[in-house]
Amino acid sequence: QVQLVESGGGLVQAGASLRLSCAASGQTFSSYTMGWFRQAPGKEREFVACIRWSVGSTSYADSVKGRFTISRDKVRNTVYLQLNSLKPEDTAVYYCAAVSAYALGYLRGDRIDYWGQGTQVTVSS
Repeated sequence: QVQLVESGGGLVQAGASLRLSCAASGQTFSSYTMGWFRQAPGKEREFVACIRWSVGSTSYADSVKGRFTISRDKVRNTVYLQLNSLKPEDTAVYYCAAVSAYALGYLRGDRIDYWGQGTQVTVSS
């Protein structure tokens, strides 16, 4: 059974940085696409970024492009999301996600095979 465990959230001021981690286990992820979504209070869960495990290619939502960076460590089976230049509107619960396929473009929330439990990111102004 695949397990995704996030860590690294917290409370920071606008302009600060955070790094989120997602430790993945229970499967060989070479054919997977891993990603991050976020959900702010009263809003729908939205795609943030994804990375194709085998080749390392990435995709980003326009709202985070140039500020966030997704990466993966094949040895540690961990996916990272580096969040820079944080804004109050980045406040949300951030979820790690996995799709058991090579996904082109963005990830769709209704096609995710596995979710993590989420980690809270709060950015104060």
